[in-house]
Amino acid sequence: MTKAKPFIKWVGGKSQLIEQLDAQLPADFGNWDNVTYIEPFVGGGAMLFYLLQRYPNIQHAVINDINQDLVICYKTVRDSLGLLIESLKDIEKTYLSLQTEEKRKDFFMAARERYNEKGLDPIENTTKFFFLNRTCFNGLYRVNKKGLFNVPFGKYANPTICDPNTLRKDSELLQRVEILTGDFEDTFDYANGNTFFYFDPPYRPLSDTSSFNDYTKEAFNDDAQIRLKKYCDKINESGYKFMLSNSDCKGKDEKDNFFDMLYEAYQIERVWASRSINSNPNKRGKLTEILVHNYQDTKQRNVI
Repeated sequence: MTKAKPFIKWVGGKSQLIEQLDAQLPADFGNWDNVTYIEPFVGGGAMLFYLLQRYPNIQHAVINDINQDLVICYKTVRDSLGLLIESLKDIEKTYLSLQTEEKRKDFFMAARERYNEKGLDPIENTTKFFFLNRTCFNGLYRVNKKGLFNVPFGKYANPTICDPNTLRKDSELLQRVEILTGDFEDTFDYANGNTFFYFDPPYRPLSDTSSFNDYTKEAFNDDAQIRLKKYCDKINESGYKFMLSNSDCKGKDEKDNFFDMLYEAYQIERVWASRSINSNPNKRGKLTEILVHNYQDTKQRNVI
């Protein structure tokens, strides 16, 4: 049976961490009534799709991202699925019919140029987004300071550009999701009653050359990380629960206490994660990430 899952590959996607994230949810989360789930940095949506399938008590969800093209994708999958599948099948058929790498690269570059024109209708914009995500180097989404997609061609023999069964499941779940585009703080007004926030912001770089901020032209620097922490304080003071993921700077440099000091008032856990998206294969592999939350009892501790 097909399950809903992310329809794009995304830097920092949480598919490999889902079980560890689930274990760090509040111990009684499954017993909450009429839950509102809010994800201010939705990205690839692995956590969203998992929770909506795992916890039927989530009656309403709100997702947000500052990347407008990504938000258009979510809205198109939710609201115009039939037209999108037809369009994706067309571009997949055309691309796979090209017999040489040179012809495929030319097709890719033309699609990238067209996508960067901006202002496309939602179906074409989402189709190009999907196509570039499936055929670019390492499935990376990166833009320059002008907001133009600049990832080079990837040499994949038989990429799946259209997965209609997964898209149908995703679209079904997205019917109960409100989709926003804007600043993460704009999501507060949607909190009500039993509300749970999950934050997966652009990660703080572990080195001068690494960056998880290139999916949008706007930088997410230390000042933004501090502003996010203050937003978590606001959520905590209002009686809502939150969990936040980020890079473990201390794992790279024992003297780097940025997050340990910033979130010292909250619970900080460290989990092992795999990084599969990196331009340098030698920098992929396992490393620790932090999970921050404002509650003591988790599902994991409850079991133990």
